[in-house]
Amino acid sequence: MRPRIKIYLWLFAVNLFISAFTFGGGYVIVPMVRRFFVVKKRCFSEEELINMASIAQSTPGAIAINLSALAGYRTAGIAGALIGCFAAVIPPLVILTFLSACYNMFISNTVIAAILKGMEAGVAALMVDLITDMCFLIVKKKSFLLSAMIPLSFAANFIFGVNVALILLFCCFLCIIQVFYHRGKRS
Repeated sequence: MRPRIKIYLWLFAVNLFISAFTFGGGYVIVPMVRRFFVVKKRCFSEEELINMASIAQSTPGAIAINLSALAGYRTAGIAGALIGCFAAVIPPLVILTFLSACYNMFISNTVIAAILKGMEAGVAALMVDLITDMCFLIVKKKSFLLSAMIPLSFAANFIFGVNVALILLFCCFLCIIQVFYHRGKRS
């Protein structure tokens, strides 16, 4: 089998698997992408994954599909991005089609409700793992500003109730100022 076709088949299979078994959407997909693309296949680094996750969140659409497209593009170009998107869309489409057809049967089933509660706990654990990894990468950069943003952002939202969008805008503003400050220092 030609090497390009082999990588396309791998991309399709891995994105199909990730999409089928990551419930909760959003950042829940990142640990799975990390395991397959960074740890097992070494398609890109962990820092590149965090950058792609940031881009996936800031672009319109579902984070899971955006990240699948970015990982596919980084691994196999435009064809990889298309394969990643297509494979990421299939499982939710099939599952939602099935669930909508059987909605009345599922809505009152206590076993299904218990399974969904268990999935919530699993999603929470995955998100804590991702946040821990992201914080570790930030602290590893040894930047006081970036390291201080973590607890200050948490406190601003959790304790003082500041809107997350305002916190993000303020943090972006601080980072832009830091970039211009360091550029001016080098010149």
